Amino acid sequence: MKSRVSAEVKAKQAGSFHEHAPAQRPMTVAFVSETWQPEVNGVTHTMSKLVDCLYQKGYTLQLVRPRPDDGSHASHMSGELQVKALPVFDYDGVHMGFIRPKRLRHYWENNRPDVIYIATEGPLGMVALRVARQLNIPVVSGFHTNFEHYSQYYILLRMVHPFVRTFLRRFHNKTNATLVPTQRQADSMTQSGYTTVKVMGRGLDTQHFSPSFRSDALRRSWGAEENSCVALYVGRLAVEKNVELLIRTLKALRSANPEQVAVIVGEGPLRAKLKEEVPWVKFAGFKHDQALSEYYASADLFLFPSLSETFGNVVTEAMASGLAVLAFDYAAASELIIKGKNGMTVPCDNEDAFVESAVKLASDISTVHAQGVNASQKVAGLNWENIGETFIDYLHQAQEENVNDAR
Repeated sequence: MKSRVSAEVKAKQAGSFHEHAPAQRPMTVAFVSETWQPEVNGVTHTMSKLVDCLYQKGYTLQLVRPRPDDGSHASHMSGELQVKALPVFDYDGVHMGFIRPKRLRHYWENNRPDVIYIATEGPLGMVALRVARQLNIPVVSGFHTNFEHYSQYYILLRMVHPFVRTFLRRFHNKTNATLVPTQRQADSMTQSGYTTVKVMGRGLDTQHFSPSFRSDALRRSWGAEENSCVALYVGRLAVEKNVELLIRTLKALRSANPEQVAVIVGEGPLRAKLKEEVPWVKFAGFKHDQALSEYYASADLFLFPSLSETFGNVVTEAMASGLAVLAFDYAAASELIIKGKNGMTVPCDNEDAFVESAVKLASDISTVHAQGVNASQKVAGLNWENIGETFIDYLHQAQEENVNDAR
């Protein structure tokens, strides 16, 4: 396909600035994903928001996904095809989907969608793309997971690491559009040979994430004083999230201040290692809804050592909650954080700077609070409605392009 990265696309920085087309006829959209709620990750979070937006506007929705352990069905779907779920070796809690192309073709021949959105590039996504091309159904894909980065850490992915970059490029170049969350990533991927890249940012529920949820009672339960700087991490406790640097940072904070309070929200295979290395930290497990809102807003400094994100929804959630965020200078942090004003970013190749910045910030609660106020103001305009409109525009563009190509 010819490159569709244009000056117009590059100007649409994060979805909320997208100049939307006139109201379009609702159509049938099929989602294909190897992960779905109730699994907790950035992909499922984004998908749930997009589904809600399409459903509210009268779109007919389908879902193709691996069969969940609890046998549940997704909401808002007019049709759902659950396929065989295969566990991913040495990646606890994650599955791939397996389906014979003939079965999926039969399903879509009898329940033909107008456009297909493929969220993951696993076996299920590959079959879906193949069948869609056979049936001449337009496909929009999402670049939600940095598999090239992940493949450094897991045995199964490590075996195919030399081929991941080429595979991903070929996969996405066969789709009508590949949606990425930041302009920096779009530019990088285009330079690497991706030909269908378009920007669709990420939204934020500012009613759910707000400084107003701050709880003095929760802080007291952590042993935090009024002027204590509580450090918070929210995310999966796994190697690809750079947990080793999180451990190192927490130890440095404790060394600088024996009264340092830190809280970790999340689960994962490295939880036991973390509890052994930093036993003084408060481990909360997964938190949802208002409980999660209160955990965010009741902290002060958000630590985000990950280098594997395509965006990092937790960065915007922390900022909206009034926290100063410390992160590496890429993905959401590079788009939203003004260094020293509403948070702090450090170069991606400088872990020492991450640790040193954490210690310096934690020792200056007035600066942390000031950055937190600025952070919440910075993201106040983000919302999922505009992102959903951008998504709808791209779906219709793919359908129109497919019709024109067929003429």
